[in-house]
Amino acid sequence: MAKSRTSFQPVLLQQEKSVDIRIAFTEAEIQACFPALYELRPYLLEQRFVEQIDRQMRNHGYVLVYIALQDQVVAAAGYRVAEFLAWGRTFYVDDLISRSAFRNQGYGGQLLDWLLEKARELSCDQFHLDSGVHRHDAHRLYLSRRLQITSHHLSRELGASAA
Repeated sequence: MAKSRTSFQPVLLQQEKSVDIRIAFTEAEIQACFPALYELRPYLLEQRFVEQIDRQMRNHGYVLVYIALQDQVVAAAGYRVAEFLAWGRTFYVDDLISRSAFRNQGYGGQLLDWLLEKARELSCDQFHLDSGVHRHDAHRLYLSRRLQITSHHLSRELGASAA
């Protein structure tokens, strides 16, 4: 894994503190994101987390970004850019979470705004994310940023647990 770090200009929104949004490159940076992503995906295994993120980065273009305060990740997001017949060049957010202890402090909104701007910078035609039907606070945030509910996402387990 690369050992370099890329930092982006802090995002400054009205009445919000400036934060530094970083891309997780190193094993330590990826591992530091585990507590946040575990809140979103409690089935993740900590001992396999870095390996899984690294595999998704190498094989699928996954990018993990985060906001840290005092060496603690308070919000994280994972995204990829892909091309679809239905949507063209699409910025797809796989994961977006503010840790529960840091919610309602603007970090999720700042991260979402950064992701939307990144999608524009990458010349994407569309921005997509899926959100659990029970995540009402997240839905309010997404709707406040003019994201629209455009479809139902259907799924079916196919692995060993599908029985």
